[in-house]
Amino acid sequence: MKTLAGYLYVIVLSLWIGGMSLFTFILTPVIFRSYPRDTAGEFVGRLFPSYFLFTLAVSVAAFILFVLSFQDRDPLRYRISLVLISLAVIIALYVNFRLHPEVRRVKQEVHSFEADGVDNPARIRFQSLHAQSAVLNLLMIADGLVLLILKMGYSTVIARNGQQ
Repeated sequence: MKTLAGYLYVIVLSLWIGGMSLFTFILTPVIFRSYPRDTAGEFVGRLFPSYFLFTLAVSVAAFILFVLSFQDRDPLRYRISLVLISLAVIIALYVNFRLHPEVRRVKQEVHSFEADGVDNPARIRFQSLHAQSAVLNLLMIADGLVLLILKMGYSTVIARNGQQ
């Protein structure tokens, strides 16, 4: 059971990193290059609820699979991984249930990002919330990457030593 959970943990971490990276570094920039800003923002805004639900699902799944599969005898590696996964779940919960609803509320106050001036208070508030969201998104990607490195680093050591 621990072995299967360990394999699933690596798959979930890979989906976490790959899914978030694909959305962040490929899909969103292509949409914004292909459409006017307001249209692109509306389109990406419609994707966000599913995206944020995805980040919550993979972080919670990773947490559960980590607890079920952890075999490393190194308490430091265990604590670091547990803190990183817990942080990811907390961030995903915050983004899903606090930050994203606030971004949507403020975005409704901005009539047009193309027409409204940069000094529009709602637009300034939106940009601040968007910056916070972007930083947390990058932190989540880095978090998943570190977790994968920790897991794969341990697997490499086990394979070299011929242990199970």
